[in-house]
Amino acid sequence: MTDTPLVSVLHVSRHYGQLQAVQDVSFSLQKGEVLGFLGPNGAGKSTTMQIITGNLAPSAGRVHIAGQDLLEQPKAAKAEIGYLPEQPPLYRELTVDEYLRFCARLNRIRRDKVAAAVKRAKSRCGLEAVGRRLIGNLSKGYQQRVGIAQAIIHSPAVVVLDEPTVGLDPIQIREIRDLIRDLGAEHGVILSTHILPEVQMTCSRVQIINQGRLVFSDSIENLDRRMDTTTLLVAFDAPPPVAALEAIDGVERAEDLGAGRFRLRHAAGASPAPRLAEAAVSGGWGLRELTPEHKTLEQIFIDITSSEHAVEDAA
Repeated sequence: MTDTPLVSVLHVSRHYGQLQAVQDVSFSLQKGEVLGFLGPNGAGKSTTMQIITGNLAPSAGRVHIAGQDLLEQPKAAKAEIGYLPEQPPLYRELTVDEYLRFCARLNRIRRDKVAAAVKRAKSRCGLEAVGRRLIGNLSKGYQQRVGIAQAIIHSPAVVVLDEPTVGLDPIQIREIRDLIRDLGAEHGVILSTHILPEVQMTCSRVQIINQGRLVFSDSIENLDRRMDTTTLLVAFDAPPPVAALEAIDGVERAEDLGAGRFRLRHAAGASPAPRLAEAAVSGGWGLRELTPEHKTLEQIFIDITSSEHAVEDAA
């Protein structure tokens, strides 16, 4: 990674009358990163993507792409951006080769360099075998590949992908995710999505936007640590009283779920499972289930956004 960010978003806001679609958003993107931009529908993801790609002017703030100010040097900045909107800008009546040659010329690639650029984009996106086929006759997964190919044909520094796997089947989704990870090795990639597992499987860093504001920004490694289990699900044939479970060293609280099942809460990284098993044997409780309960990204998202609402309500 270099020290200079490929994307620098500085205090960007966008207002529609009284509606604040994006509020004071700041973040950066380095080469080699795949940044997951996560949030529910209407959270401000697409508005932010449109601002970053120069399709929408911010009401306040600045955006720099590869060191170029997007407002002051729009042509130079946009030349370093590859963009795949949620609906790929495809011409279904053209072949893949015809369309990519057209996109190369739109991106001002020299005529003597067009063939090489098309060949390189097709190779990276796995399109070598379909160059002469009409885009309209391709599967949705291959059409998405063509959309990504047009976004990278001019070798931009930054690739912005807005919901690239919507409407794809599981096999196509896996293929597109692999392609995105591959792109992240040579570019800076921003992936906008509302599909929570997409971020974990594809990205190196994640940001959560809610109601136009960034409410979380961290690496996937730190996110995984936040997802470490802090509860155990246990079940017994002869269930003990809650007090007996809470007396076990490391158990902070026991919750009776009925039918002999309990949820035991403990400190992160300090599972009381071995001591629980010993107590179950000595007490004759008949332990029949002992399962760590991992926190999901969805739960983290809900926790973060709920805490944000609580802060706003208390203000």
